[in-house]
Amino acid sequence: MTRPTKQLSITLPIEMVDLIASKVRTGEYASESEVIRHGLRMLMAHDRAVENWLQSEVAVTYDTIKADPSKAISPADLRARLAKLRTWTTAHPRQGDPK
Repeated sequence: MTRPTKQLSITLPIEMVDLIASKVRTGEYASESEVIRHGLRMLMAHDRAVENWLQSEVAVTYDTIKADPSKAISPADLRARLAKLRTWTTAHPRQGDPK
């Protein structure tokens, strides 16, 4: 059984058109439509991941801080923590990271 489909006409930058054509030419995908469908599936997966993160982490953290503001850190403390982390990661780069 096939899914209902609708044909669209879209305009893309030349670089994207070339990328799509390359994916089909090398046999990675059977058609241009397959490349676009895969890209849209990846976009939907990304959107779901962001929504899950917002629900499971951001909303929970917000609720926790709303219930007990003493658990929050000040903007100044956050900047200090980030500066310390930046200093540490600059002094200890991971293998393969740009120096």
